[in-house]
Amino acid sequence: QVQLMESGGGLVQAGGSLRLSCAASERISEHALGWWRQAPGKEREFVGSISWDGGSTDYADSVKGRFTISRDNAKNTMYLQMNSLKPEDTAVYYCNDAWATMPWGQGTQVTVSS
Repeated sequence: QVQLMESGGGLVQAGGSLRLSCAASERISEHALGWWRQAPGKEREFVGSISWDGGSTDYADSVKGRFTISRDNAKNTMYLQMNSLKPEDTAVYYCNDAWATMPWGQGTQVTVSS
């Protein structure tokens, strides 16, 4: 079964940027993929998704215009470029296929200070 590993999180000031990576243990080029996040005390929420070939993306309204999802199928990796970060973006970020059917990884913590 495919295993996913998120990385790239950290502490950043409001207005800053981070780039997250999601590495898969095997080929994922045929899968649409997505990012989710979970803030303390809140439900996990959808952040955005990308089609199998990278030609189409979709984003939650809360991150539209600030976050960009991309992928490199040759490296079995997906990315989340986060710009203009806000304190409300603080959460653990997870990746999965677009329907969240794969086992969840450990996630990567993103903390945005005001």
